[in-house]
Amino acid sequence: MSKPFIKNHQYNVIKKQAEFILSTLRKVADRSILDTVRYSALTNIVEAFPDLTEDQRRMLEQITTFETAYDFQRYLGELESYLEPYPPITPKQIEKLFPKNKKLKVPDLQSIDFRFVTYLSWVDIAANRLFIVYPFEGQFIGIEGRITPTNKKGYCLFCNRHHELAFFLVKTKPSVPTPDNYAAIGQYVCLDNQVCNQSITNTGSLEKFILSVRK
Repeated sequence: MSKPFIKNHQYNVIKKQAEFILSTLRKVADRSILDTVRYSALTNIVEAFPDLTEDQRRMLEQITTFETAYDFQRYLGELESYLEPYPPITPKQIEKLFPKNKKLKVPDLQSIDFRFVTYLSWVDIAANRLFIVYPFEGQFIGIEGRITPTNKKGYCLFCNRHHELAFFLVKTKPSVPTPDNYAAIGQYVCLDNQVCNQSITNTGSLEKFILSVRK
C-alpha cells in the first residue's frame, strides 16, 4: 500500500471534481462531452499534486472511469486511507504560540479528525477571538485576532467558497512607526472553520494572509 500523499485541500479538489463529473453524467448523454469533462476534471486534480509517483497518478486517474454516485462515493472513501493528516501537535505547543494569552482555551484535540484539517482554528466566544495554527515549512505559526460575525454570506478569503462570513481583524507591527505602534489587517473568512476546512482547495490565500500578519 502506498504511503499517505493526499493533503486535506487536495482531497477537497478530488471531491469537487467528482461532483463535477457526476453532475455532468446526470445531465449529459453525449459521450464526447463526458470524455472532455472527465479529462478536464483529471487535469484539475493532477495540477493540485506537484510530485506524483506513477502509482499515485494511476490511482487518481481511476476517477475518469466511474459512472454512478456509488462508484464515486466508494472511491472517495478508499482515498481516505491515503490522507496525510495535519502534523501532530500538543496543547503545550499551542500555548507556546500564544505566550501573551495567559487564559488561552485550547480546543479538545482528541475530538478532531486531523485528516480533514488544513488549518487548526477555534473561537473563544467570550473574548470574541479567533485563533489559527498553521504548519508552514516544518514549524507552526499561530495568529489571533478579533472575530465579528457579519450575519451574511459571501466569499471566504481562505477557501474562496460562498459561506457564512465573519470579519477577522489581526493586529500587526506596522512597517512605518505609528503613535500606538500597531497596524491591523482584516479579512472576511468563514464563520465555521470546519466548513472552511471541508471546502479549501488551495492554500495560497491562507498562507499569504498568515505570513503577512505573523509577529
